[in-house]
Amino acid sequence: MIEIREVLVYAAISKAYELVDYNVQTDLNKRHEFRKKTIINDKTLTEDEKQVAINKLNKDHDHFTILFNSGEGRLCENCYHECLAMSYCEYCLRNYLESKFSDWTSGNIDIDSLIQKCQMGSCAPNMIVGWIPYDKLENIRFLTKVGFSEIYTADWIDGCYNEWDPREKELKKFGAQEVILKKLEIAQSVNRDWFEESKSHLTINKVYSNVVPCYGLTKDPDGNYMLVMNRMDMDLRTYLQQNHNRLTWKERIQIVSNIVYTLFRIHETNAIHRDLHSGNVLYYEDNQSFHVSDFGFCGPVDKPLNSIYGNLPYIAPEVVCGRETTFASDIYSIGMLMWEISSGQPPFMNYEYDYFLAMNIVNGMRPRIIPGTPLAYKELMEQCWDADPTKRPNITDLDNEVYKMRKLFHNDELGLLYDTSKIFLYSDHDYDSSRHNSRIYEFKNLPEPKNATEEQEEFPSKAINSFNIDNFDDLVNNSSNEEMLNQVQKVY
Repeated sequence: MIEIREVLVYAAISKAYELVDYNVQTDLNKRHEFRKKTIINDKTLTEDEKQVAINKLNKDHDHFTILFNSGEGRLCENCYHECLAMSYCEYCLRNYLESKFSDWTSGNIDIDSLIQKCQMGSCAPNMIVGWIPYDKLENIRFLTKVGFSEIYTADWIDGCYNEWDPREKELKKFGAQEVILKKLEIAQSVNRDWFEESKSHLTINKVYSNVVPCYGLTKDPDGNYMLVMNRMDMDLRTYLQQNHNRLTWKERIQIVSNIVYTLFRIHETNAIHRDLHSGNVLYYEDNQSFHVSDFGFCGPVDKPLNSIYGNLPYIAPEVVCGRETTFASDIYSIGMLMWEISSGQPPFMNYEYDYFLAMNIVNGMRPRIIPGTPLAYKELMEQCWDADPTKRPNITDLDNEVYKMRKLFHNDELGLLYDTSKIFLYSDHDYDSSRHNSRIYEFKNLPEPKNATEEQEEFPSKAINSFNIDNFDDLVNNSSNEEMLNQVQKVY
């Protein structure tokens, strides 16, 4: 049996994407040919590995040509439509799926309509969402509770669609695979957050592979709807804890790039993530990539009026003050993620997530910049977490700036190993990951968000004393906040 070194294959593919010059390779076909040529010239791969890499590139190219409606096209010998994909016909996929509409129902007209609409826009055989009967799931086991969502593992007997069989003229399934089930909270009211979350996942998953793959929906015997998703290996928070000392700046910037590009695609669909933090960025070891999860969710169905839901250090200050989440709010979260990727630990890890921290964030407190952080990285991070949403870069500009950094670091392998001797790591800290889950907060009497002065940024350990809290006396006299203000804080 031929051994394929998947790690090297995906590294070569990543390099092929990295080396593209968009000023030279100006369209999809030119970029695809350049990537294939890069793989062919890669001396680290065997001939078999090169073929595996090229096959993966071909699948990507088919997907992109359909997604962007770009390419010369060909006449399908089966349905006689002019299709764009080379290894399958997108019209045959959709016709096949449409012919199966009468074979299934969720029991909910809205969900049936949503799934059917998604299937009619399918771009690739392995990116099809559907209704998954609960009896096709075995060994269902409770895994954890994240925020307000219960998470289960299960074995999906049939597995997802994987490829188109031109001889049989049908979609073939992957076979048994392990999946994650995320139970959706459903209130017996007009609240439809659960449906909006489903819609966000299914709509984005049918076209973009950068989010955590969602295969569709199912319903348990108690009537609870569940998202059926690919099981990932770990979240970014855990990945950084395990690998921080080994990561180079090139690798850190690549992680940022993965996240920013995914957010670019989410914003492109006019969706806002709303709860972006390192627990919602998941790592898939098979292709060494990071994927974003849990987008478009506004929190639990019984969230009190005038409250906010999220992971406090990543919530934009204007949202902490009660304003609506916006695209710019997501950009703030990116800034905090950039700091976490640079430091290897969650921001404000030694704080209690309470009114006191919220007040300091609104008054401009941010984590201390890690020594040795590249200037371009530092400046971009600070732009992202600016207190003024209008001064943060939009997602297009942010993606372009991260791309420039990737290009800058790509060929420079010297001096990129992270100097951990300059960092004070809380190795003796009793790390409680449950503290870093999203939850409900209710804050009142907060001032307008502002940036910190240079002096306050220079002495973050004195943040509590040096930050000018305009209504500090009111806070002390307010019995509901008194306990929070008396807590001992460890800050950095």
